[in-house]
Order: sequence, then structure tokens, then C-alpha cells
Amino acid sequence: MKALHWKLLRELWRMRGQGLAIAVVIAGGVATLLMSLTSLDSLHQSREGFYRDYHFAELFAGLKRAPQELATRIAALDGVQTLETRVIAAATLMVPEFADQISALLVSLPDGENSELNRLFIRQGRLPEAHRPEAVVSDAFAEAHGLQPGDRLAAVLNGRLQQLTISGIGGSPEHIYQLKAGEIFPDNLRYGILWLNRSQLAAAYDLDGAFNSLSLTLARGAVAAEVIAALDRLLEPYGGTGAIQRADQQSHAYLEAEFEQLATMARIFPVIFLGVAAFLLNVVMARLIATQREQIAILKAFGYSNRAVGVHYGQLVLLLCAGGLLLGLIGGYLIGEALAGIYADYFRFPTLDYRLGGQVIVIAVLVTLAAALAGTFGALRRAMRLPPAEAMRPEPPGEYRPTVVERLGLQQRLGQPSRMILRHLERRPFKALLAVIGIAMTCAILMVGNLYDAVDHIMNVQFGLAQRYDLAVTLHEPGPRRVLHELESLEGVTLVEGRRTVPVRLRHQHRSHRTALFGLTPGAELSRVLDTRQEPMVPPTAGLFLTDYLAEMLNLGPGDTVTVESLIGRRQVLELPVSGLVTEYVGVAAYMELDALNRALGDGEVIDGAYLAVAAANREQVAARLGESPVVAGVARRLAAMESYQETMDETMLVFSFVSTLLAASIAFGVVYNSARIALSERGRELASLRVLGLTRDETDYILLGELALLTILAIPLGWLIGTGLSWYLALGMRSELYRIPMVLEPSTFAFAALVVAISAVISGLLVRRNLHRLDLVEALKAHD
Repeated sequence: MKALHWKLLRELWRMRGQGLAIAVVIAGGVATLLMSLTSLDSLHQSREGFYRDYHFAELFAGLKRAPQELATRIAALDGVQTLETRVIAAATLMVPEFADQISALLVSLPDGENSELNRLFIRQGRLPEAHRPEAVVSDAFAEAHGLQPGDRLAAVLNGRLQQLTISGIGGSPEHIYQLKAGEIFPDNLRYGILWLNRSQLAAAYDLDGAFNSLSLTLARGAVAAEVIAALDRLLEPYGGTGAIQRADQQSHAYLEAEFEQLATMARIFPVIFLGVAAFLLNVVMARLIATQREQIAILKAFGYSNRAVGVHYGQLVLLLCAGGLLLGLIGGYLIGEALAGIYADYFRFPTLDYRLGGQVIVIAVLVTLAAALAGTFGALRRAMRLPPAEAMRPEPPGEYRPTVVERLGLQQRLGQPSRMILRHLERRPFKALLAVIGIAMTCAILMVGNLYDAVDHIMNVQFGLAQRYDLAVTLHEPGPRRVLHELESLEGVTLVEGRRTVPVRLRHQHRSHRTALFGLTPGAELSRVLDTRQEPMVPPTAGLFLTDYLAEMLNLGPGDTVTVESLIGRRQVLELPVSGLVTEYVGVAAYMELDALNRALGDGEVIDGAYLAVAAANREQVAARLGESPVVAGVARRLAAMESYQETMDETMLVFSFVSTLLAASIAFGVVYNSARIALSERGRELASLRVLGLTRDETDYILLGELALLTILAIPLGWLIGTGLSWYLALGMRSELYRIPMVLEPSTFAFAALVVAISAVISGLLVRRNLHRLDLVEALKAHD
């Protein structure tokens, strides 16, 4: 081995404590990057494999009823490759020992066979046999209720009670994200999907020889918009609601939104973590090179070139990175596998295609090394450019002059050790600033990783201020307002508000979006729209309100005119002004006053649902009565919606947030410990001299640890400021149609970040204090200036 190699090994051993702390910081960044890339990549690969293997359709269309002969004309359209018609219906299920009403979506299968498009995968059991009252049940619903093949379900099909035997448990690429129409988050206890033989389903809903839904794939080179236009023309006489592409299909759209928000977190967190690691390496290398000026001069005097010296210190950086890379790769793989497994189970993929590809490893290594070398480039350049003659001389001593505190006359109130701390920091303000920034960044990333405040805020706004009903009732068909009086007569019902929901397409300029237009009761108390201050707004009578994010998507503002195309009934096209914007964190929608909406559509005074306030003692009874009504399609509970939302957050975003917070805590310790060790290496001889001159051990401890404490105290407020800015940036990047994460930071978040940093400082101080006590005073004093 060359002499420089021996020196390199000695340096690594001498700074093994710092090296381990640096490795922890780097490992946190690498693990975050790796778990993000691998878990997201595995989810994408699993989804694409699911779509491909089970023939997920590219276009979907719903309608009222059409004869099967129409399928021949549709199949003949230019651009259509594969077409499949089917029957889809809503039903009510009853599961033993579960009192709440359960809504179900029934989907037809060819008798005794699997479908050609949107095929089923079977986890347990088998497909329904032809001409038998059997069904395949969605896996999420079966798991929630503990159902197994062979169990029986009672189902109300078109008003008639039937007994169904579960032949199998499975799923479909069409229903990865299993969401009830009109709802925002899954509720697997109260919503399930069943696949039945088509002959049985068609007979129950009077659709023999007819269909009310179709899906298709496109031929190579076909233009989707042209096929949709031709398809809509054929289906319009049969109550078609407009064909949609895969991008607008409910399950795929929600899944894409979830993936996008996870990808945003995956982009932001590794950048922050690796940025802190690069900053820390820069501080360590800059101070190491500053303390080895004489060694650098001797190396150059003995003939080592500037390049050789630069390579030597560059190798030290790479070796410091190597330990962090190894820990990060192992930890990132294990955490990524666990995260991907959680997400895959939540999204109901049949299999998880998790793998750690060579490309991902190469990306992680290159990004980490690039960050490390970029962070230490300035220090390495100074080592290369340092002239030998100048390096042989020690650094000129700092100017010793009264500090600001002393000039203000406050020195009398401070002891000599305290004045020494302030003088040292004031003589080297740039180095002190670097230490403060490093510690502040750890405080900031602890704040960024905490999304619990935002989730709690959404819960309070969405389910405390906006949605305040106890039960939400959906009718099978729009009906007269007298239904409200019937609901009011139920025992325990204290308030009833009618509503209407119309599927629409909103158009502005070249932009369009399918959503729901809600008609709300004037002066509503149970379902309200809120402004930016979370104050209730009165739905307009001559225009509509838009969710602020939807307005942004369509490039609309108050006063602009939007084209509203109804997708049901007579399919009216309205030109309505935007009267205002409402703030919502979940979903996107448009709102009008109920009577104004009915007038615009020319349908009279009708409703298709209602919100109910019910006394707590009567809620179960009222829900059961509504479930038995033939006009009621479904009953939703606000508390159940809250639980579903919390479960969704817990299983997706908060999992990522929790892991990131743990990694951030480890990084916090690494940064603070390195700051303490660097301070000890710089001031070791000075503190030894003070001990020889008569200062006690406690006084020298105070000088060193007091400086660390002061830097930590100064860093925490700066960290709060940086964390606030990073949280705002994260919230800005995590906005989607599914939900938006507001920038909400509660005092507890600031306290948590400060507490972790303070604990890291205390532990680091104790470790450094032990090293200070082991300092050889004689050896330290032998070093010459």
C-alpha cells in the first residue's frame, strides 16, 4: 500500500465516531431514495402487469338500456378492437352479525366463464357455475367481513331478496381502488363488489337481451377522441352518459392520484436528506483540511502533486460515503419492500412485483456520490490549491477584541467561561453559522416529515365544518320533495336537507373535466360549502361555485363563464357564471342552489338524496328503516366516512411520513453529534491548556458543551423557519384531484422537532464529554503552533 493509503486508513480510524454519524446521515438519505424508487416502481410494475394480464379496457361507457343488437354496430366502428357488453346494477347486501346497510355493485360475467375484458383474478374458490345463484366477492369486502367461499349472503336485487353463495373471492383491474359512487374514500365494510352470471343478473333487473354498460379496447393507431364521439352518438338515444377513457375511469384515476402524491414525497424527501448529508460532509472536510495544513504542506514538499492530494481527500469522502451507502441500500430495500407490501395490499393487486433493480442501485449510488462530491468540492479545491510554503505556517490567530456583549457592558454579568464561548463564536462567525444551519436543517426535516397536523386539519374541516350530517341517503331515482317529509317523520330525525347530484362535464377553453354538480338546500346546516376562512357560503342561484382546485384545473375564476354539460336526462348544455370558489381538501365538485339547479335542468322540484341529523340513540334504528325502503339506494354514515379517510391516510401517506420521520430523527443525531465532535477536534488543545492553567473539569465541560447548547438554541428557531418553508413547498407539490394536503403546523410539531434536536444534543454532548475527559493533556500540549 502507498503511504497515502496508510494515512487514509489512519484518518478513518481516528474519526470513526464522526464517520459513523456521517454514515447514518447518508444512510438516511439513501434509504429514503431507495425505498421511494423501489416501492413506487414495484407498484407501477404490479399495476401494469395486472392491467396487461387481465385485459383492462381502454374505453368505458354507461347507459340506461340498449338492445344487444346494438353491440354489432358498436363493434363495427373504426378503431374498436375488442368489445364487451355487460349488465351492472346496484344492490343491498346483508351480512350476518353486521347491522349496517351494505351497498354493492353487481357486475355480470358470461355464464360460467370469465369475462374477456376486465377479467377476474381468483384468490380463493372459483368462478360462478352457470345457472347457479353464485357470486365472486371482492377481496377487500370479503376480508373486512371474514367471508370465505361457501358462505351465503342475502342480497336485495331490484327489490327482491335472494340468497347468494360465495363461489370465490377475487378482484379485477377495474376495481383496484374499490370506491362507492359518490364517495371519496373506500369503505370495505359497507361497500362490496359482486360478480354474477349475466343471465341471473339480467333477469333480476329486466335486462334480458339488453345491456347497460360496455367496455372496449382500441385498435392500433386509433384516435380515442374520435371513437368516443362516434360511440356517444350511438348511445345517446339509449340514455348514454358519455364514454370515458381509462384516464377518467374512477379506480385508475384515483390510483394515479395516489401514485402521483407518493411520487411527490419520493422526490422531495431524498433531496432534503441528501442535501443535509452533502452539507455535513462539506463542514467535516473543510475543518479536517484546515487542521491538516501542515500535513498537506509536507506531502507537497515531498513531491505529491496537487492532484494526488485532492484525490487523497476525495477518497476519504468516498470511503465515508461507502458505509452510508451500504447501510442505506440494505435499509432502503427492506423498508421499501415493507412499504410496497402495505401499498399492494391496500390497492388490492393480485401479486407484488417487488425487486431491487441494478438501475435503481446505480441511481442511488450516483446521486449520493454526486451530492457528496458536490458538497465537498470547495474543501477539496482548497487542499489542492494550498501552497506548501503558506501551509507550513499555522493559520494566523484570530483578532482578540471585546465581543458585542462586552462592548455593551454586559460582561460583568457573565463568568469567564461564558465570555470565552461568546468570543470563540464571534471570532469565527462563518463556522458558527454553518453549524447553526446544519442543526437547523435537521429540525426542518423533522417538521417536513410530520403530516399528522395536516391530516387532522382536513378531518376537522371536511367532517366537522363542511359535512355535519349523521346519515346521507341516496335514492334509486330522483323523486319529489315530499320524500323529505317522510324522512322527517322518522323517530329521532331532527333535521333533513334535500340535495341533488348531477354528473356533468365542465368545459372552459380547451380544458374539460367530468365531475358532479351538487344542488344544495339554501341555508344548509348539514352540508355546507366553505370559503378560505372556513366560513359557510350560500350556494348561488344564478351561477355556481367551484372547488378552488377544480377552478385552477379549468383556468377559471369568479366572473368567468363555464359550459356545463349534463350527462343524464335531456343532456342540457348550460352557460353559467362562476359565482365564487370554495375551499375543499377532498375531491373536486361544483355547487348550485337546489331550486336553481332544478330550474336549469327543467326537471321540477326533485331530489335524489338527503342529509339527516339523527339523535345518537336512534341512528341504528333509522339506518335500518332506510335500508329496508325500496326507494333508498344507499345510506352513508359520516362517522364511517371519517374512519375510511383516516384508514386511507394511515395506509398510504402517513406510513411514508412515519418512516421518513424515523430517518429524519437518525439524521438529526448524526448532524448534532458531528457538530460536537468537530468542536472538540478544533478546541482540544485549547481546552487541555485551560485545564493545565487551573480550570476545573466542569468548567472546560461548560465551555465546550455550552457552545454546543448555544448553537442548538440558535438553530431551533431557524429550523422552524426553514421547516415552515419546506412544508409549504411539500404541500404545494402534493395537490391532486383526490385530495390536497394543506400546510398546517401545530405547536406540537414545532415542539417535537425541537425536542428531538435537543435530545440529540444532550446525547451527543454526553458522548463528546466522555472523549474530553479522556483527553491526554500532555500529548495535547506537545502540538506546536
